[in-house]
Amino acid sequence: MVLMNREMPPRFMYPKEWQHLTMFILLTLNGCVDVTSKNLLPQRCVLLEKGALVLIFYVLLILLVSHVQDSTGVELQVHSLLILVVFLLMLVFTVELWAPNAFHLSMIETFLFLMMGSWLMQAGFILYRPVTGYPWQDDDISDIMFVTTFFCWHVMINALCLLGTYGISSFWHHCYSPRSKLTGSKKASILYKH
Repeated sequence: MVLMNREMPPRFMYPKEWQHLTMFILLTLNGCVDVTSKNLLPQRCVLLEKGALVLIFYVLLILLVSHVQDSTGVELQVHSLLILVVFLLMLVFTVELWAPNAFHLSMIETFLFLMMGSWLMQAGFILYRPVTGYPWQDDDISDIMFVTTFFCWHVMINALCLLGTYGISSFWHHCYSPRSKLTGSKKASILYKH
């Protein structure tokens, strides 16, 4: 990719593509910090992992806000909803620095990560392969409203997925945890003693 053209005065080229690349590099760096902390350091440093994650999401939010400067209509709505999710994730990560073992925060974090991932995939289809096969009409308010409806569907589906996963794992843990097996074996040994 070319950074600048050769005209005088030189101009930056492909700013959105460079921003996309920077976002992907940031998320890759976060993965590298996690791998380093978990596998290469003598002792895992969770604070380093969380601190890097917070910093990366602050920078990601700045990039996303800049990314929508010349967007309109459907593209602006798609990116605005993504910015909302990234902002909420950034807040949760910041609070987790001071309350790292809060179960509710980790549930919210998981839900927001599901939202971010599913909405990023949906955004690709909305912007580059519309459902109708025809380009979106930025001046048609119903197209923008439908994008918001899609987002709300993602909220509901991701909440149901998280609730289902939590429910099934809680049920499994309650019924088949090693503690219940130990209790069962104690009862069996009492029966054999009589």
